[in-house]
Order: sequence, then C-alpha cells, then structure tokens
Amino acid sequence: MAKTPSNSGQPWTPGDTRALRKLADENTPTRVMALKLKRTPTAVQSKAVELGVSLKPVNQSPYNRRK
Repeated sequence: MAKTPSNSGQPWTPGDTRALRKLADENTPTRVMALKLKRTPTAVQSKAVELGVSLKPVNQSPYNRRK
C-alpha cells in the first residue's frame, strides 16, 4: 500500500493555498504539486476546484500539433 503524505487530512493553510495558486500559474503537473505540498493528487485537484484554479496547462498546444 502507498504511504500517505504527512499533510493528509490536515486543513489547508493560507500558505498552502498560495503555493497551490503559484504552482498552477507555473503549469506544474498535479502529481508534482502533490509532492511539493505533501498532499495527494486528489486533494490538490479538489482544492483547486474549490478555489476556482485551473490545472490545465496553458502553454501546450492540444494534440502536440507540429507546424
């Protein structure tokens, strides 16, 4: 079984939410965010939805089209 992160089940602090917003602005993948915030990827996704933060990468073209 996978090891649970140290912040699992703990409330989000204002610093955690600031870090989540900053990482999302930098197009950091959700799994990497989870590791840095010591949360599960599901918890990161849930908090992002709650805050209205998009986790979709904005600097990548869809379907990796080449011109």
